[in-house]
Amino acid sequence: MKIAISGKGGVGKTLLAAHLALAFKRAGYSLIAIDADPDTNLAATLSFTDSDIIVPLSEMKELVEERTGAPGGYFKLSPKVDDIPEKYSSQHNGIRLLVMGRLKKGGSGCYCGENSLLASLLAHLLVARDEVVVLDMSAGIEHLSRGTARSVDILIIVVEPGRASLETARRIEKLAAELGIERLAAVGNKIHNKDEENYIKKSLKGIDFFGFIPYDEALTRAELEGKPATEASPEIAAAAAVILNRIISGKEGEIGLKN
Repeated sequence: MKIAISGKGGVGKTLLAAHLALAFKRAGYSLIAIDADPDTNLAATLSFTDSDIIVPLSEMKELVEERTGAPGGYFKLSPKVDDIPEKYSSQHNGIRLLVMGRLKKGGSGCYCGENSLLASLLAHLLVARDEVVVLDMSAGIEHLSRGTARSVDILIIVVEPGRASLETARRIEKLAAELGIERLAAVGNKIHNKDEENYIKKSLKGIDFFGFIPYDEALTRAELEGKPATEASPEIAAAAAVILNRIISGKEGEIGLKN
């Protein structure tokens, strides 16, 4: 199963990605988590001890040049990437993590090699491998091409009760349709009460909701005290478990079943 998570910055998509990765791992699934958000916070949220020194793949210049032939001259459109998950991932508590790094924009120099490597790697992870993939993305889902997007089983849009977040969700919905992603769902986060939940549902009519995650000040306290965010709130963990069951119910049944 391949799951992509997107949403406006700050809505909590990385926390949801971390909780889902942990829940899949506890349920016995083979899993790889991918941080494709330019802010690259997934390692820290998963309490990786080396989170502050992990180098994104797009910044590994020697690897990029070796695999793509860049910079200068021609570069390979389909570089070798099948060994990268094993050689260049970080591992902690049974979770393998790859940090992709930023896609490079036109006008900022020749970055074709980096983009070619990331595109080929993501296609390999989504199409060729049979493990669970949890993909933490930016709001623009810019890492997905039309080809790789069709291999995403579910795109989850994380929203909070605010106009900017909901407008971003509609833009992501449009991008997902253009890329051919068939299954789209939303998760409401930082919910204080039923009124906020209803407001989000009303604003995003036509989008299925996998669940709602309550606001909990314990997350702020955990950050101030340097404690793992995924262990700060039993209520949030329980909500994530409900969301996971919604994700897999159409595939293999309840959370206790595994590949």
